[in-house]
Amino acid sequence: MYAPRLTLPHTLLALLVAGIWGVAFVFTKLGLDSFSPLMLAALRFSASALPLLVVPRPRVAFGVTIAIGLTLFVGQFMFLFLGITHGVPPGLAAVILQTQSMFTVALAAAIFHQYPTGRQTASLVVAAAGLACIGGTIGQEFDVWALLLMLGSPLSFAIGNLLLRKAGQSDMVALMSWLSLVPPLPCLALALALEGPAAIGESLVAAPWIAWVSVLYLGFAGTTIAFAAWGALLRRYGVATIAPFALLVPFIGAFASSLVFGERFGPLRLAGMALVLVGLAILMVPTRRRV
Repeated sequence: MYAPRLTLPHTLLALLVAGIWGVAFVFTKLGLDSFSPLMLAALRFSASALPLLVVPRPRVAFGVTIAIGLTLFVGQFMFLFLGITHGVPPGLAAVILQTQSMFTVALAAAIFHQYPTGRQTASLVVAAAGLACIGGTIGQEFDVWALLLMLGSPLSFAIGNLLLRKAGQSDMVALMSWLSLVPPLPCLALALALEGPAAIGESLVAAPWIAWVSVLYLGFAGTTIAFAAWGALLRRYGVATIAPFALLVPFIGAFASSLVFGERFGPLRLAGMALVLVGLAILMVPTRRRV
């Protein structure tokens, strides 16, 4: 039989989630103008934990919850924020983050011996060529260190993806909310140790309204709402139908960054970004088949 047909409301919901995640890169840059990466991470996940007031604890082992939270949330967003802070433009960051799919395939092969198919191998090769092109633009807005920090984000995301398998069929709103309890304390502790209470207090007092809007957007819209909606769509229609909508995220992120910050892409960087997205498309866009 055929997979369920995607309805118009759910198509619009998938597009909305892609839009939320794409625009999140702009709000990340705006938030980092006022807060350090550590503080922005702590504030973001404090906001995304608000639904804990009304949702039950998911049936996931405590150790698994901690491990997922440290990789999917702390690692992914700390490296993302650090990469952007050290000069990686938001639009380019949106593209690099999508390599998490390729990292997931590579890690599954290395750890679980789930070796990639020919199609997956082709996607890895094309995406790697794209990253090499992006690496060729080092020295413009960012250096090697910034790119390595940025690559830590999709790598952490990929590890979190593999750990999420242990969460089973948990309710996504509950899971995302409870996972959000993991980042604030370690991020705040590191911020206090590295930046000091005075600097943190000063940044909180001096932060303009747009910084707080960024925190709420990233925490509530970009994490709780978007992940919950995405998880519900995946459960209803399957990965093959929903995952390709994620291809829109880097395009929206790059367009929004260009519009808000005037970000521009030279020929080599554009070629690299295009190759990464082509590699992602090879991996994610399904061939039509009966299911």
